[in-house]
Amino acid sequence: MDRKTTSRPGGRSARVQEAVHAAVRELDAELGREKLTVPLVAARAGVTPSTIYRRWGDLQALLSDIAVERLRPDSPPDDRGSLLADLRTWAEQFLDEMSSAPGRAYLRDALVGDPAGNAMRCSDYAADQIDVILRRAAERGERTVGTETVLDRVVAPIVYRVLCRPGPLAPGYAEGLVDDLLGN
Repeated sequence: MDRKTTSRPGGRSARVQEAVHAAVRELDAELGREKLTVPLVAARAGVTPSTIYRRWGDLQALLSDIAVERLRPDSPPDDRGSLLADLRTWAEQFLDEMSSAPGRAYLRDALVGDPAGNAMRCSDYAADQIDVILRRAAERGERTVGTETVLDRVVAPIVYRVLCRPGPLAPGYAEGLVDDLLGN
């Protein structure tokens, strides 16, 4: 069984995870990513390196786990009163966050450490946000599209551009994707 799914949500396991995650963030800020090592992280977190290896396997898997947690939205999407306004606002915020230097690094880390599991978790975060927007629109009586359609036509192009074609995008790029999706 996968250790991540069998660990308790609280207690010592949660304290260790929190301490290790905090240690990585602190050391990354102080020393830079290239100088991070499992022994340094373990010493800062107050655990043994074997604890990190047992739980995460290696440094990249640990960085991936942290990245996925950092990519989790901390609030529901804004309610602007219409599907068009809600999706435009959400897509612009998503693009801003993912195209920032930390956002790009988190995306890369999330996909490198455990591509299947972490990619799905990241996708689920976006899908959950989109579900909220679509549910609100349906409750207002608006015609909606499916979550998978929004992922394919708005989220996927943004992630592709952020990871594979980094560089400045035309103003309104994300809004344009939403407008194309909704036929505006």
